[in-house]
Amino acid sequence: MSDLKDRVEAMYRRDVIVAWAFVIGLWFAVIFVMMATWNLAPEGQWRTILMIGGAAVLLFNTASIGAMVKHYKEDKDFIYGLDIKHLDEMRGRRH
Repeated sequence: MSDLKDRVEAMYRRDVIVAWAFVIGLWFAVIFVMMATWNLAPEGQWRTILMIGGAAVLLFNTASIGAMVKHYKEDKDFIYGLDIKHLDEMRGRRH
């Protein structure tokens, strides 16, 4: 049983790292696009609207990934246990 717990924990940790890596990538991408296109955006209130829209995208995506990671932590034994069971069955069929 300890082996299963270790495998579940390893899968969970890997998924958390990948999820937050995507968030960091999104932040870099949105900030890069904002900086690269700043001179193309109309002056004044339009720039403010574009910044608010970009901030909303970052905020909601970051919050959704955080909620997903929290849910995975709460149900990781079920989620990853099922994955491991199916992976082991598939490996068994090939041999």
